[in-house]
Amino acid sequence: MAALQFNLQNTDTNSKARAGVITTDHGVINTPIFMPVGTVGSVKAVTQLQLKEEVKAQIILGNTYHLYLRPGTEVLEAAGGLHKFNGWDRPILTDSGGYQVFSLAANRKLTEDGALFQSHIDGSRHLFSPERVMDIQRSIGGDIIMAFDECPPYPSDYKYAQKSMELTHRWLDRCFKRLEETPDKYGYTQNLFPIVQGSTYKDLRVAASQFVADKNATGNAIGGLSVGEPEEMMYEFTELCCDYLPVSKPRYLMGVGNPWNILENISLGVDMFDCVMPTRNGRNGMLFTSKGVINIRNKKWATDFSCIDDGIPCHTSQYYSKAYLRHLFVANEILALQIASIHNLSFYLWLVTEAREQILQNTFHSWKIEMIEILKQRL
Repeated sequence: MAALQFNLQNTDTNSKARAGVITTDHGVINTPIFMPVGTVGSVKAVTQLQLKEEVKAQIILGNTYHLYLRPGTEVLEAAGGLHKFNGWDRPILTDSGGYQVFSLAANRKLTEDGALFQSHIDGSRHLFSPERVMDIQRSIGGDIIMAFDECPPYPSDYKYAQKSMELTHRWLDRCFKRLEETPDKYGYTQNLFPIVQGSTYKDLRVAASQFVADKNATGNAIGGLSVGEPEEMMYEFTELCCDYLPVSKPRYLMGVGNPWNILENISLGVDMFDCVMPTRNGRNGMLFTSKGVINIRNKKWATDFSCIDDGIPCHTSQYYSKAYLRHLFVANEILALQIASIHNLSFYLWLVTEAREQILQNTFHSWKIEMIEILKQRL
C-alpha cells in the first residue's frame, strides 16, 4: 500500500504541456491520459477486455451516485470492491456524485450538512454529506476518489459562486477528516483529489486553487468548467488554475471534452481528462477520426468500403468498413453502438498517447496546431 506518486518526465518547451507517470497500487498511468467513463461500473457497450486490448485504457471511472443507488454498497462490499465486481484490475477513479446530485436541481435540497435528493430510479430520498460520500467511495474502492463539492451552474452571480466555493471548502475539510478516521477497505491506498471551483470569477478561482494547493493532496482537480461557458473562457480559467496548482501533482480537468478541447487543455498544463462524449456521440453515429469528424449515418458512406480509420492502431477501426458501420446504424443493429464506441475511445486514447510522445520530443506545440485543424474538419 502506497500513496499515489507522480513523476513529471518533461514539459514541452513551447507550451505548458506535461508528460508524466502516475503510480497507484493498481498500476501505472502514463499522462496525459483520457479516462473512459464507466458510470455504473460499465463503459457503455464496451467490455473490460475490449477496454484493455483495443482501447488501451489505463484507468476508468465509476460514479458514486449511480453505484450507491445500484447495485448498492452492500453488494460492492460483498464482491470485494468495484475492481473485483466488474473485473477491472487497473486503476479506477470514482467521481463523488456531486455533479449528478446538483444536476437534480428540482429534486434536491442543499444545506450545510450536505445534499438531500430524490433517486431518479424510484423517488426515494437520500442524504449525501461529505462523510457519507467518503464512506461510499471507500466501499466502491476507487484508487482515486473525489471530494464532495458543489458545481455551480453557468452563469452564476458572484455572490452565489462565492458562497458555493466556501461551502465546497468546508466540505473538503470534512472529507479529509473522514478519510483520516477510516481505514482503506481492500488493502490498497485510496487517494483523495480536492476540486477547484469558483465559477468564472478570477479572484474566486485563484482563492480556490490556493486553498486546494495548500491541502497537499496527491493530486488536484478543476471542476465547474465545460458547463456551458464559451470555449475560450474554459481555456482561460483552466490556465489560471494550473498556474496555482502544484507542478509536482497531477491535474485533472473534469468532464472535458471533445478532442480539440483536450489538446488545448493539455497545452495549458492538464494531465487527466474524462468525458462521456466519445461513447455518447459514438452511439449517435458521430465518429472522431484521425482525419476529422464523420456522421456515419450520412448516405455518402453507404458505398465507402474503406476502413473506419487506418490512422489509429485499433483492430475494430481497421477491420470494419464505413459502409458496413453505416448499414448497422441504419438497420438499428446493436453492434453499431459497440463498434462506434470502441472506435471513438480508441481514437481518444491514441490522441493522448500521441500528445505524450510529442511532449517528450518537445514538438507538442506545433503538432497541436496542425492536429486541431485536422480534427475539426467535417468529412
